[in-house]
Amino acid sequence: MTLETRDILNVTNLHTYFPVKSRGIIPRTIGQVKAVDGIDLQLASGETLGLVGESGSGKTTAARTILLLVRPTEGHIEIDGQDVTGFSTKALLPVRRKAQMIFQDPYNALNPRHTVGSIIAAPFRVQGVTPPGGVKNSVLDLMERVGLNPEHYNRYPNEFSGGQRQRIGIARAIALRPKLIVCDEPVSALDVSIQAQIINLLRDLQQEFGVAYLFVAHDLAVVKQISHRVAVMYLGHIMETASREVIYSAPLHPYTHSLLSAVPIPDPKQQRHRTRIVLQGDLPSPIDPPSGCVFRTRCFQAQEKCAVEVPPLVEIAPGHKVACHFPIETKDLPARVEVEDVEFQEEAPAVEDGGAVNGKDSGPPVPTVPASSPHKARR
Repeated sequence: MTLETRDILNVTNLHTYFPVKSRGIIPRTIGQVKAVDGIDLQLASGETLGLVGESGSGKTTAARTILLLVRPTEGHIEIDGQDVTGFSTKALLPVRRKAQMIFQDPYNALNPRHTVGSIIAAPFRVQGVTPPGGVKNSVLDLMERVGLNPEHYNRYPNEFSGGQRQRIGIARAIALRPKLIVCDEPVSALDVSIQAQIINLLRDLQQEFGVAYLFVAHDLAVVKQISHRVAVMYLGHIMETASREVIYSAPLHPYTHSLLSAVPIPDPKQQRHRTRIVLQGDLPSPIDPPSGCVFRTRCFQAQEKCAVEVPPLVEIAPGHKVACHFPIETKDLPARVEVEDVEFQEEAPAVEDGGAVNGKDSGPPVPTVPASSPHKARR
């Protein structure tokens, strides 16, 4: 697939802070939760950008802010060349035709009082769109595209499995042929075999409609499978961004090395004998983040400069940006991190998910993870 060069999403200096209120009769603001603290992101039409990081890094807040489900504190968000940052709820209505979201929890993302047909038809109803052939025919066509039987049109969400519910959410998201879909960990709540089917479905839809995905996830194996580029996020900041090949074969940021080191190896013998980069301590509080580099309190490369100076996100190679004063390469580690050996293992046909009612979903190859042997953290 040939990617267009035009950006469908351009995020500049995005900040999202939440006020911390004191207790008492008259609450006052005593601090700020810096969930997203000045990030830049670009996404081209037909491209998938994986946004990864551990829990609490700000990935979901960034995703929801980009679609203005959460209002930003500062920064600019451009969707399809239009700055939508200050748009009112009414002004955002036509923008929703261009940008949609697939939510993380397929159980809570659907209204239990509405039928499948009503849920998928909602975008047409809200936007006042009457597709050729009528709304019902379009809904039935969408159901078929995502692997649902037309006979499920009048059923309710509680009658479906997690995989089926996620398919319903995907059908709703693509109903108006948006140019951008934000996927907030769309497979994290699903079984492994069903994850593979949903990833395959998303890739097929991208090839058919040319939609761009911002794919938020913490599973690096899934991100490797679907993304063209990867951005690594930590405590509200972008640490490193590059093509997936570079991220998995030649990462430069210590945090990226640590994430790759944490991915388990499916071979028990290799897993028992590997050495990992073990980060010390917990993720710092976003209310009071560390001075300088926010990763320095857990970084095995940290030096005095890291405590006093915030490292800028600089481009050190075409398309490869790193925010680190002392970036590392694989060859510089005391024990080599062989992150380049990322392969895919063919999977036997998946057991039919409740959502694969036509029996045609067999799922894509299941990825194996990096065969890593990194060193332990140095303090």
